[in-house]
Amino acid sequence: MKKNLKSPYSLNNKFLIFWMFLIGLGLFLIGIAIIYSQSHYSENNSSPSVNTTIPVPVNYPAPEINLTDLFSKNVALKDYQGEIVLVNNWATWCPPCKAEMPTLETYYQDHVEDGFIIIAIESGESLEEVSDFVEDFSISFPVWIDRDGIALDAFGNWNLPSSYVVDRTGMIRLTWTGEISMAMLDKYITPLIKE
Repeated sequence: MKKNLKSPYSLNNKFLIFWMFLIGLGLFLIGIAIIYSQSHYSENNSSPSVNTTIPVPVNYPAPEINLTDLFSKNVALKDYQGEIVLVNNWATWCPPCKAEMPTLETYYQDHVEDGFIIIAIESGESLEEVSDFVEDFSISFPVWIDRDGIALDAFGNWNLPSSYVVDRTGMIRLTWTGEISMAMLDKYITPLIKE
């Protein structure tokens, strides 16, 4: 007499396996989509022309900012009234901040004799780390240390890099969030220098 054994692959088991296969396939396709979108985003944002942002015209008084420089000397933004000042909030770990430093240095060298200054305010790192960065990137414009985010609070913007152009009367005329290109500097800051 033969025993009637149930197959391990009964209808219920086949249905369960089918649904598990569909869920696995769906998760696999979602993973592929995420990988593709991240790699596509990275490729599209690796070009300086894509990363470059356009400044926003504004007109309000520059905040009072008092910090110390790389030599532990007390410095203040108001001491630069009468010059065109580009205040650049940045950090040593920030990729777009690093990417724009050579551009800022070149522009600074080209316009320092015209009453233009860049004040680079590093947000959060130690004096030693910032000094090493400044040496590695051959930065010649003033660099201030801001361990506590005082400048970020003063400008009300914690995004990095963020930049502000202060005119000769102490009014902020332009704001940027993101990497700055030479084309944007020439187009927007050079006319202010020539005013």
